[in-house]
Amino acid sequence: MRGLDISRAYFEAYGKPMLEAQFPELLPLLAAGLFGSGSECFGFDDDVSRDHDFEPGFMLLLPGEDVVDRRTAFLLERAYARLPREFMGLKRGLVGPVGGARRGVLRTAEFFRDKVGAADGALTLRQWLTVPEHALAEAMNGAVFFDGRGEVTRIREGLAGWPEDIRRKKLAGSLLMMAQAGQYNYARCLAHGETGAAQLAAVEFVEHAMRAVFLLNGAHRPYYKWSFRALRALPKLSLLAELMEYLISTGNDAELAGSKRDVIEGMAADIIAELQAQGLTEAVCQDLEKHAYSVNDGIEDGEIRNLHILAAV
Repeated sequence: MRGLDISRAYFEAYGKPMLEAQFPELLPLLAAGLFGSGSECFGFDDDVSRDHDFEPGFMLLLPGEDVVDRRTAFLLERAYARLPREFMGLKRGLVGPVGGARRGVLRTAEFFRDKVGAADGALTLRQWLTVPEHALAEAMNGAVFFDGRGEVTRIREGLAGWPEDIRRKKLAGSLLMMAQAGQYNYARCLAHGETGAAQLAAVEFVEHAMRAVFLLNGAHRPYYKWSFRALRALPKLSLLAELMEYLISTGNDAELAGSKRDVIEGMAADIIAELQAQGLTEAVCQDLEKHAYSVNDGIEDGEIRNLHILAAV
């Protein structure tokens, strides 16, 4: 059973009954769930994941002190700490009096401020431009088991996807980097006899191709070690994951280099086709740089459009 399922089962078996018996007045005010940092929040956990920070437990998210005071929060944390320490063969770690980093009693505002820089999740365009994509993914992953006020659910819904101008700005930057690294510099590095630099160019191409694919899916890319896993589950262009792995895991001798150049151009063509299908570019060519500027030209907000094309990279 996956960690998220274990967390939900633990909440249903012990957390919800504890809340109903000891804190019925809090139920309309709090939310419970599991999301944030950790492979289990993405559903990517396996046997290896259980070597650290893997335990039964859940988050209890409270509104501000004007609604739920410190003493009540402290009493709730003590009650959480007294829940059974073992469940489904797993042991819970100790939880501090103000809540653990991933489990226990947390303030909703503090969680979202830590992840995205806004307590209520309401980001300005400038904030959307700079907040790390993996942090947005952590604010959106996992599941909410219960949400009395609906506040946590509303915040998470507001963070889903991208404002279109921001998606375009990020796409434009990644498309330009793909053009420079893959369509231009990979072959030039090989011509200079710099195979190490060529591999760096391939890695840079893949890095930004991956970012582009997540953006074309309207999704937030998670922390790099889970990026391939998440990419394979996307509805659009997920098959590119295998080609990306090939580009960064193979060498650059003459035979492979030719194959890798073909793969780069093939991936570029697939991404350009999706750009055109979504009406994001007016360019008609296979040059990613031209598509980058066309995507950027479509940004409605003048301030965002006129920022350097790589401002969101």
